[in-house]
Amino acid sequence: MAKHFLTGAVASRDVLSTVIGQPVISQTVPASLGGHRLVITNLARHVALVADAGVADPSQRVAGVLVDLDTLDALDKGAQARLAFYHACFECDPHPVEVTLEDGTTTTAITYIASAEAGDSTATQAYLADWTPLYARMSYELMAYIGRKSPQDLRVSLSPMLTRAAAWVEAQKQPQQRDLSKDVIVHAHRHEYVNYFSGEEMDLQFRRYDGSMSEVHNRGVWAAGHAAVVLPYDPQRDTVLLVEQFRAATYMVGEQCPWMWEAPAGMIDPGESPEDAARREAKEETGVNLQGLDFAGRLYSSSGSLGELVYCYIGVADLSEVQGGGGIQGEGEDVRSKVMSFHELMSEVDNHTFSDLPLVTTALWLARHRDRLRANMS
Repeated sequence: MAKHFLTGAVASRDVLSTVIGQPVISQTVPASLGGHRLVITNLARHVALVADAGVADPSQRVAGVLVDLDTLDALDKGAQARLAFYHACFECDPHPVEVTLEDGTTTTAITYIASAEAGDSTATQAYLADWTPLYARMSYELMAYIGRKSPQDLRVSLSPMLTRAAAWVEAQKQPQQRDLSKDVIVHAHRHEYVNYFSGEEMDLQFRRYDGSMSEVHNRGVWAAGHAAVVLPYDPQRDTVLLVEQFRAATYMVGEQCPWMWEAPAGMIDPGESPEDAARREAKEETGVNLQGLDFAGRLYSSSGSLGELVYCYIGVADLSEVQGGGGIQGEGEDVRSKVMSFHELMSEVDNHTFSDLPLVTTALWLARHRDRLRANMS
C-alpha cells in the first residue's frame, strides 16, 4: 500500500524528506485519524500514535498528513522500507487505518502505532513545534545506519542521538563569522560508529587565509553533545568540592591512574538549560544544592577531535556538610567527593596533580574571581 498516514515529527517536511531519502514538496495533504491519540514515549521522547478506541470524545482526532509514495520519484519501495525502518527504531509497527481528508472523504492508509504505550504525556502542537527541529537532525544520523544496523541495535543509541541533535540545533543559533556555505565544501559525510557516542568522518575543503580552497582532507570527530561542569565553591569557608570516579576512556588509552579528580559534570539533556544541567549534576554527584552560578566559559575541551562543548561554572554552595550524592547507579556511576581549601586546590593545580581539563579551567577561573565571589557574601 503506497498511501501512508503520518503524524508527529515525521509529518514535517524536514523530517520526512530525510527519512524517505528525497525532498518532499507537494506530495502530502492534511488528514486526520480518529480512535487514536499521540503520546510522548520513553524512547528518546518520540511522539507516537497509540490506539485509543475508548476515547471519551469521538470528535477528537489526530492531525497528520497523507503521503502517496507512488507520487515520489520511483522510490516507492525504497521509501516504504525507510519509513518502516525509522518507525521500527521507536517500536512502532505498521497498521492499516481509515483516515479522513479535509473534504470529508475517507481512504485507507498505512500508519505506525506504538506496540506498547511507553509514555503518559499527551503530545501538543507546542511540543512538536519545539522538538521537531531536534528530530530533523536526529533523523539525519539515524537514517545513516539503515542497512547497517538493525532497529533493535539502534534503540540504545536513540537518547544520545537526541542529545547530539539538541546540541547541534543549539550550535546553529551562534552567529556566523564566515559564510560557511562558501568557505567549507563537504564532499562526503559518513557515520562510521554509533553507541553512546558517535564517530563521524567528512571529506571536506576549507578556505585558506590566502583566499584559496584547501585540498580535500579527511577529518573525523568523536561527537558527544553539550555538557555542563560546575566547581562547587563555598565563599564563606573558602573551600571547594571535587569528585573522583573511574574513567574508562583514560584507562583504554593507557593511563595508569584512571580514577580522575574532577568537578561535577554531565551531558545537557534535550530541553534542559546548561544552568539546570549544572545544578542537577551537582546534586546527583555530591548531594549539594547550589545557591548560585558564576559562568566561567563555553569551551571545546579538544577541538581537534572531540565535538563536546562544555559550559563551565563556579557553583556557590554551603559546603559545611556534604551528604548524599555518589552518582546514579543505573548509569554505572560510582563517585566519591572531597572538600578541600582553595589554597590546597591551587597547590594541587601548581603541582600538576589534576589531569582533567575542565577542573583546571574552573579552578583558574575561580582564582581570578575569588575575591569578587567572597565580597558578594556581604
